[in-house]
Amino acid sequence: MNRSLKRLVAVTADAVMVPFALYAALALRYGEWDFGVLRFWMLFLAAPTVTIAVLQQQGIYRAVVRYMSTETLIGIARSVGVAAIAIWVLAYLLQLGGFPRSAPVIFWFIAVAWVGGVRMLMRMYGSREARLLNTGEPVVIYGAGEAGVELATVLRGGTDYVPYAFIDDQPEVQGSSIHGIRVYRPDELEAVLARGNVEQILLAIPSADRTERRRVLEVLSYLAVRVRSVPHLSQIVSGEASLADFRDISVEDLLSREPVPPDRPLLNECNADKVVMVTGAGGTIGGELCRQIVELRPARLIMLELSEYALYAIEKELESLLAYDGSKVQLTPIIGSVQDPTLLQRVIATFGVQTIYHAAAYKHVSRVEENVIQGVRNNVFGTYSIARAARELDVETFVLVSTDKAVRPSNIMGATKRCAELIVQDLAQESRTRFCMVRFGNVLGSSGSVVPLFSTQIRNGGPVTVTHPDVTRYFMTISEASQLVLQAGSMARGGDVFVLDMGEPVRILDLARAMIHLMGHEVRDDDHPGGEIEISFIGLAPGEKLTEELVIGRNVSGTAHAKILRASERRLGSGNLERLMRELGKVCDEYDCEGVRHTFAKYLEEVAFKDDIADLLWKSRPPEGSATITRLEPRKP
Repeated sequence: MNRSLKRLVAVTADAVMVPFALYAALALRYGEWDFGVLRFWMLFLAAPTVTIAVLQQQGIYRAVVRYMSTETLIGIARSVGVAAIAIWVLAYLLQLGGFPRSAPVIFWFIAVAWVGGVRMLMRMYGSREARLLNTGEPVVIYGAGEAGVELATVLRGGTDYVPYAFIDDQPEVQGSSIHGIRVYRPDELEAVLARGNVEQILLAIPSADRTERRRVLEVLSYLAVRVRSVPHLSQIVSGEASLADFRDISVEDLLSREPVPPDRPLLNECNADKVVMVTGAGGTIGGELCRQIVELRPARLIMLELSEYALYAIEKELESLLAYDGSKVQLTPIIGSVQDPTLLQRVIATFGVQTIYHAAAYKHVSRVEENVIQGVRNNVFGTYSIARAARELDVETFVLVSTDKAVRPSNIMGATKRCAELIVQDLAQESRTRFCMVRFGNVLGSSGSVVPLFSTQIRNGGPVTVTHPDVTRYFMTISEASQLVLQAGSMARGGDVFVLDMGEPVRILDLARAMIHLMGHEVRDDDHPGGEIEISFIGLAPGEKLTEELVIGRNVSGTAHAKILRASERRLGSGNLERLMRELGKVCDEYDCEGVRHTFAKYLEEVAFKDDIADLLWKSRPPEGSATITRLEPRKP
């Protein structure tokens, strides 16, 4: 039936049931069926008229019977109550002799039972029919609280999913039924999944903190079942999402620690109403820095980026954010390289830059190993150029984005970042600019990181490639990493190294297994030959380490932020920086990759290269004594 026809049927049914309820009330009061009904004919007309009018005013006829709630029953009781009072008043005004004063009360009980009861029966019938017709996928809902119950109601109204069971940790609800759905203990989950042929679990604990979610996911990560989650409670309350907006479990949910909350005053000090410059603005960290900086309302945001497309993309994104917020931050996109000192000096001087976040760097270990000279020029000489320009033009704050791979580096990328740190520490001496640097581990979701790679490999049917069974890494979210960088400048005293308390490192093999299981697959190995996704060990890449560290030595102290630490580390010493830069420049001009390694080993005490030179041009250079590079002819096809 269409909506109009359904309402007509409901009104007709009420028009029949209400007079009959009044007749039954009078018959019960008199104790006989033949009590002279005609003398009360005015009441039999008034009762349905008043009841239907009040039911309409209460919106009862607009309610969907299948989703009828307690509020609907209260509205029915209220409407019948008004009709009962109207009957009593009319009988008094008409001076109907012999009309029992208790009849309206009896009428109220009978009418509520009939009008409400019929709707409840139709609701039960509709739910049964919906369940019979719903051939959707059976799912288990983890969490039998308010969110889980509402989720089950939403799913029953559709055709995509059928709630098969609840799982809940609370003993008081275990073994009970909610809307006809049984609530089981967590240790019964595996049997429930097998019995119902369930391949998907919906996590309905939106108010749980990360520690609680982590505990639940550790239990679920051993099962080959897809796990999806309803949005966080704050997103539901704000209207950003609804209970039906499922999302796959993110790797952030698997972190063993709570995210580190930012300190608002620390965020504001170097950004609010300042002229701020971000190098590498189109990259993963640089782009997130820009997004968070515009929310802090700087006077101007200068975005320096070598890639024209990346600069265009971040500019358009920020323009949309600013248009939505209605703020007036000036955006200044600059195409250029940090290896161009003239450009850097002109930009800083022209716009009066007060804060610089230097995020322009080549960060992928394997790519820098294969392109040694360009890695050195960008990461070392680029940092030298921007840091010197900042000191010479009295920029207030300079923050270098560094990496845990700068600690005891075993590869060229780590050595270049450690060298960049030493440059910043040296220039911080006797400078009006506050220089500092921030180290953090792997950033979840960044370009080239292991997490999106694993996700793609799992969706493609595997194999999932892990370098080594024992490799571990520290992880943090993009938002955390950017907030750490933005707060660091406020705490800098000059040459500081800041690191985040990142908890325990994550074993990559465990991460791969958890992702495979939580995406609904079984790992194929000797114990499970029938699994869908295989894990393949491909060996460490050139220059890659099994484990990473965040600090050199043990001299670490606290800061104004409880989770941000300050490390005190060795500096290059007087005059060594200029000698290092001259020697590095000479070997780079000669494209001498071996000379680059010797130079780093000479000045960076902690460096220990573990693999042969992997630079692609170096490995393909002509043999000693043959034609020089200037006389090389193109190879014939």
